[in-house]
Amino acid sequence: MMSVASPEIHSLENSVPVEAEPSPETIIFRSRFPDIPINSSLPLHAYCFEKLVEFADNPCLIGCGRTEPVYTFAETHLLSRRAAAGLASLGVKQGDVILLLLQNCPEFAFAFISVSFLGAAATAANPFCTPAEIHKQFKSSGAKLVITQSAYVDKLRGLEDFRSRLTAAIITVDDPPAGCLPFSVLAAADETMIPEVSINADDTVALPFSSGTTGLPKGVELTHRNLITSIAQQVDGENPNLHLRSRDVVLCLLPLFHIYSLNSVLLCSMRAGAAVLLMPKFEMGAMLGLIERHRVTVAPVVPPLVLALAKNPVVENYDLSSIRIVISGAAPLGKELEAALSGRLPHAIIGQGYGMTEAGPVLSMCPAFAKRPVAAKSGSCGTIVRNADVKVIDLETGLSLCRNKCGEICIRGPQVMKGYLNDPDATSATIDVEGWLHTGDIGYVDDDDEVFIVDRVKELIKFKGFQVPPAELESLLLSHPCIADAAVVSQKDEAVGEVPVAFVVRSNGGDPSENEVKEFIAKQVVFYKRLHRVYFVHAIPKSPAGKILRKELRAKLAHSAANHSGISPQ
Repeated sequence: MMSVASPEIHSLENSVPVEAEPSPETIIFRSRFPDIPINSSLPLHAYCFEKLVEFADNPCLIGCGRTEPVYTFAETHLLSRRAAAGLASLGVKQGDVILLLLQNCPEFAFAFISVSFLGAAATAANPFCTPAEIHKQFKSSGAKLVITQSAYVDKLRGLEDFRSRLTAAIITVDDPPAGCLPFSVLAAADETMIPEVSINADDTVALPFSSGTTGLPKGVELTHRNLITSIAQQVDGENPNLHLRSRDVVLCLLPLFHIYSLNSVLLCSMRAGAAVLLMPKFEMGAMLGLIERHRVTVAPVVPPLVLALAKNPVVENYDLSSIRIVISGAAPLGKELEAALSGRLPHAIIGQGYGMTEAGPVLSMCPAFAKRPVAAKSGSCGTIVRNADVKVIDLETGLSLCRNKCGEICIRGPQVMKGYLNDPDATSATIDVEGWLHTGDIGYVDDDDEVFIVDRVKELIKFKGFQVPPAELESLLLSHPCIADAAVVSQKDEAVGEVPVAFVVRSNGGDPSENEVKEFIAKQVVFYKRLHRVYFVHAIPKSPAGKILRKELRAKLAHSAANHSGISPQ
């Protein structure tokens, strides 16, 4: 459901519907739940705190650490306003971008909401990224200020011309190193000093980075209207598709720099009045202890976490009976794994959904999560979100297909991104002139308006839900003096979903080993982008137009695995 990029290949009990002749008319599919009124003219902060009077004294953010601080909705709202005033005093103004380089913590929420008050935008990066990766995002986003933790400041200081582009010093949420400001400077500001700004619903407020269906990471412009619509599609209305209650405690272990967690965990919970339990990193015992101690009721997860919950024997030592909903997203959840977790949590509703950063991000979600639940089918990604249109198109003709016919999934609605930042060509390649976002995923809609994903056109690799763009790794490989050509594809992995592997053509008489190539890449990328295997070949298969034939390379991997044999040079 709440994925940042779409789930990939689902294993279905029955055979996948076959391709059929496309219809000359556009066939539009919609949610099995009725549309709802959405007031998307509000700024994001006003929408999230629209029911502040009702929830003022309820816990909003629960920190994780020695003290486990708890911030009520009133305190969260106040500290977000103070942070906005503090940022304004440092020179951040409407239209500016700030970079959040943070693990999950209350300050992430304060900072993100604060930019909404200013009419500014936030881009968030994984703090485990390399300095070069962070620099690319910083430069592409045009960020003017960074909020981070002291442990990551050295990654910033090592970047050329970095500090000269900042409006003010780097801000850290813990004890600041020399030359940095503490977050307490923002938290102590006068909340009445927020400058008056006129915010348009189509102004960008979030700038996550995504590779889309192909290519390098690009800034995805999500506006106030986009995010409000997406949140409302999930939790608003008389019968919300995701029924969050004000007494719920929602686990926030998934990183907030990922749109799944930011949108469907933090912002949806704020809108619904539910508490968010913030964990900065995964540790099995700590997570189970917090679930038991805080009586967590809603657990948004990714398949590797489902695997841990389903199979790790230590789970039996904890009381997880408070969990009523397990939401799996960001990557496909196999039926067997879902069944295994159901055996351990028989009292919980376990389901998944489907999304893509560019779609705001949710396209469909399990109808069993609704206030008036409807049972979901095995292998289904759920029903289409309300107030949105979906069509399935033939890959060859582009014409729409009827029910139970496989084609590319396309979605249209006010939750779809404004576009890629400063990249009109990539935008027009993803969103057509009629406003349809082409997901790059192959699937179908059945007779009950449930979405099934069966394959994909896109090249993106998904490691534990994290995006690994093949083009990025291929560019790095080709910078090696002894590599003439390279291609990167995914290989299935039970624990993490997919891992990147490379096919490499040596050059210049060089003879780099597999470990040398893997180390060359590992030094330049975050851990989940590291190569797991390197295969040396004589040539990379390509189409007459020069496009890498990744399907052939994936077939080689599958054949090799099936026959327990290596891959011979071509």
